[in-house]
Amino acid sequence: MRIGIIGYGSMGRMITEKIAASVVLNAGDIFVANRSKEKLQNVPEGVIACENIIDAAKNSDIIFLCVRPVDLKSVLSEIAPSLSAKSFVVSLNGSITFDMLSKVFSGKIAKVIPSVTAEVDRSQTLVCYNDSVEEKDKQDLEGLLRTFGNVIELPENEIGMGSELVSCMPGFIASIFDVLCTSAKKHTSIPDDQVVKMVLQTMCATGDLMLSKDMSFEDVVTRVATKGGITEEGTKVVYEGFPNTTDLLFEKTLEKRKLTAEKAKETFEEE
Repeated sequence: MRIGIIGYGSMGRMITEKIAASVVLNAGDIFVANRSKEKLQNVPEGVIACENIIDAAKNSDIIFLCVRPVDLKSVLSEIAPSLSAKSFVVSLNGSITFDMLSKVFSGKIAKVIPSVTAEVDRSQTLVCYNDSVEEKDKQDLEGLLRTFGNVIELPENEIGMGSELVSCMPGFIASIFDVLCTSAKKHTSIPDDQVVKMVLQTMCATGDLMLSKDMSFEDVVTRVATKGGITEEGTKVVYEGFPNTTDLLFEKTLEKRKLTAEKAKETFEEE
């Protein structure tokens, strides 16, 4: 199996580096291409830096398209004549539907949504497939994706909300805990960086505790927030005030996702 990675920005670079460092594929079976060739100067040892995107596509069985939504149609249109019935195209954009992509390429297509947590091999990577993809194709792709985390298959109509929960969530979590730490700093002389580390370590440990012990959020709250205690006072505030914020968060992000999809559709419908 050989793979092509078109677009060597942060996501294309991450996928290249993770797969090249794994044992699932030889570095020489990875072909990368980017419009700006300067970015290809530091590809991992053994990985093939191609002269153009067509070379990367025609030499590969699985082709990752790690490009901006606005560029996806033009890139796919350019490589489509070089693809065969065996070619397996993987789009890293959740807003562009299989129906849109099939107007340019009618073969095997998957959509993949990694998370920034892939950097520490803990991505919850989403994947969905069109009807042309066979079981062997799924196994091959998911074997690659597991080099940087877990793989979750969802139907295409759930990729949007799924993206909120795994791809966008690190940003949501970071912003929530940024606000929490900023507020905490007003009430203590503990150094700012120590406040952040204390909260981050506790956050990570709480997640690990819940996963390893199969605990629910309610289990943790019950365990820590004893009746009439200090923690109970804080959890009451969260449950009373925070739901409105989170409802608004998802309303805003899903509306933005809808608008992005509509704009992408217009691009694919242009002649």
